[in-house]
Amino acid sequence: MAKKPGYTLTQAYEAVSRDYDVLVIGGGNAALCAAMTARESGASVLMLEKSPAEFRGGNSRHARSVRYAHATGNDHVTGSYGENEFLEDLLRATGGETNEELARLCIRESMNLGDWMKARGCVFQPALHGARQLARANAFFLGGGKALLNSYYAAAEHMGVAVVYGAAVQDLVLEDGRFKSAVFTVKGHEHKISARAVVVASGGFQANPDLLAAYWGKAAKNFLVRGTPYDTGEVFQILVNHGVKTIGDLRQGPCVAVDARAPAMDGGIVSRLDCLPFGIVVNKRARRFYDEGEDLWPLRFGLWGRLVAMEDDQAAYALIDSKSIALSMPSVFPPIQADSIAEMAEKLGLDPAELQKTVAAFNAAVQEGTFDPAALDSCRTQGLEPAKTHWARPLDTPPFYGYPLRPGITFTCHGVAVNAEARMFFGEKASPNMFAAGEIMAGTLLGKGYLAGFGMTIGSVFGRIAGREAGSYGNQH
Repeated sequence: MAKKPGYTLTQAYEAVSRDYDVLVIGGGNAALCAAMTARESGASVLMLEKSPAEFRGGNSRHARSVRYAHATGNDHVTGSYGENEFLEDLLRATGGETNEELARLCIRESMNLGDWMKARGCVFQPALHGARQLARANAFFLGGGKALLNSYYAAAEHMGVAVVYGAAVQDLVLEDGRFKSAVFTVKGHEHKISARAVVVASGGFQANPDLLAAYWGKAAKNFLVRGTPYDTGEVFQILVNHGVKTIGDLRQGPCVAVDARAPAMDGGIVSRLDCLPFGIVVNKRARRFYDEGEDLWPLRFGLWGRLVAMEDDQAAYALIDSKSIALSMPSVFPPIQADSIAEMAEKLGLDPAELQKTVAAFNAAVQEGTFDPAALDSCRTQGLEPAKTHWARPLDTPPFYGYPLRPGITFTCHGVAVNAEARMFFGEKASPNMFAAGEIMAGTLLGKGYLAGFGMTIGSVFGRIAGREAGSYGNQH
């Protein structure tokens, strides 16, 4: 096929009858990074995005930052953030459950990722103030993830990447571990497209209640899906049925404590509650069940949804007082307010006597220290189980504020295994022309836990690797 600027978005539906060098399945950050990189190598590229155009982009629509390594600060990050520190943060967040070889590769390949992104239309907002750890490690998108995606789609279209929206993949035609073609439907009409290589970047299966319940049981009915409703896992299941090697815990994935009043799907970043480190969290029995001050929030927020998921009815409640109400991002739903702990218990549906007992025990255990919301400070409890190791201050200044919590799942980490070239495996043999990027292979690096902005890192780095390798294969065959 001639290597020339290909198809605009308006021509894409006519393009499905042609063969391509590279087929990209998915439409989020990882898919776009793969598509643009493959196209820049001279390969012809078609993207199949399951969602309609107005909801394109998968979970990346809700992203707000990317974490990447850099030697110096600039207008959107402060200071340096090197490979070793990045890896230490990842190991802390995952408890060491990561493929360290591929983790180092991901971190190394992220060096100065921001420059690559800006060259393809990304605009970063100025570095944050008052959040020192995040301001140094994470670059935030001006306009959020949707603005980033709009820039990427415009760049991809300008390069000649063809995109078909509303394209639901039904099957993949494989032969001896090689991709041949994909069968998909658009508005009920079936199509078959051939390509020399395929990149699968179709996300996880968190928006598939039946599949989620198969691993989590009845608890899954109480999960809220923070991201796109289009990540339902059909392509992953197709790969599994064809014998592609999988990796990752069936019950793992970034799961954040979100406001229980959030919608069942597509709640996004605004449904997350960031106040948990500055107060206490209790279950339906009005008892604390975990150390709210274990670590800095960017390293530990991805743990709390799973903790709530393990409690009765997957429910918990966060309580702070007026000293702490201004220390975190404002909530999209107003907090429940009360002038006493007993009144708060009644409003949350908890036993007033038990909640008063819990708060009194916590207050009595707090030791004097120097409070610092941006660092691991010296404010802790003593003689209390579970302990609170940082940011422990008595809940003694009304009005009091409370939030009902549910597990908010971001994506699943049971996916396909890949190597350093982003190639999928059949047994121990790597496929010559099948690649994966983004959430569908994130379990390789995220055995458990999460690190703020790292999902976008995985998608960006492995998207570029997959696009480069797929483009090279497509150009040579």
